[in-house]
Amino acid sequence: MDVVFLFDSIPWYAALMWVVVLAALIGFNELTRRYRWAGIAIFIALPIILTIFVWPTTAGEGSSTGSWFHWVKVYSALAGALGFMALRYYPKLARNKFALWFPPAILGLNILEAVIRDFEVYGLEGMVDGVFMNGGPWNIMNGVAGILNLVTICGWAGIYISRDKTKDMIWPDMLWFWIIAYDLWNFAYVYNAVGDHAFYAGAALLISCTIPAFFIKRGAWLQHRASTLALWMMFTMAFPAFASTSMFAVETSRSETALFTVSLVSLLANIAVVVYQVHVIVTRRRNPLKDELFTHLEAYKKVAAGRDLPMPDAGTSRREPALV
Repeated sequence: MDVVFLFDSIPWYAALMWVVVLAALIGFNELTRRYRWAGIAIFIALPIILTIFVWPTTAGEGSSTGSWFHWVKVYSALAGALGFMALRYYPKLARNKFALWFPPAILGLNILEAVIRDFEVYGLEGMVDGVFMNGGPWNIMNGVAGILNLVTICGWAGIYISRDKTKDMIWPDMLWFWIIAYDLWNFAYVYNAVGDHAFYAGAALLISCTIPAFFIKRGAWLQHRASTLALWMMFTMAFPAFASTSMFAVETSRSETALFTVSLVSLLANIAVVVYQVHVIVTRRRNPLKDELFTHLEAYKKVAAGRDLPMPDAGTSRREPALV
């Protein structure tokens, strides 16, 4: 087979399946976002059934999803999806100032899990838990990038619940440059630590929450991310062979140059976000633990303007405050 820079050759049916996976993740995310009953069925009832009857067999020791990381990841992703549903559908909870800590906390936990795993993979070589590992300095580089991505989480004091029928959790300060830096870091993590899953779990999964954040419901990236991640983790825990040994699996090129490059790009992108954020903090005298940082940017203003929308079927335009 011909080898390209990031992946081994990609047959047409794998490319088509990539589009199917992307469309399915976006579609189910929209279903659970728009209908409460769908969220309850998919993020509560289904995981209970899978935990009891399916995952103990399919994600057991030796499978490509049998490591501690995959078990922690599926439940932390579900915790995020369910926690955000609680904030969206229970106004009293959303008005509790302590509830504001949940979104950044669950996001930070997910990033930290991956950082720990990246550092762990640094010393691994060959097949481990059904996945080929090629540890190296790229793991350290990307682990540092993940830490930088974690510490640049900001502006959670401005989170609010949209006043339309979908009641989305909107985070105005989480703008495109942080999202892109996150995507680059997370893709590099998957490429480093679960390389042969990166075609789907890296590229398709990340794009499935970035597209809605940019084109369907702006400001709700974290909500999209939690839902699509939970959907993917449930699927891959139930069907671990899909991304590893099935006819649709696509292996990485296993090139050390590719591993180094994706981690370097990730690190540089996150350094750039840190530099810009420090610049804003210093020049505009913002407190990153209390203040929204990017209120001067047009991208922020467009998302934050949703606080001024009237309630559905209401004749007033009373301003909805941020969750403070």
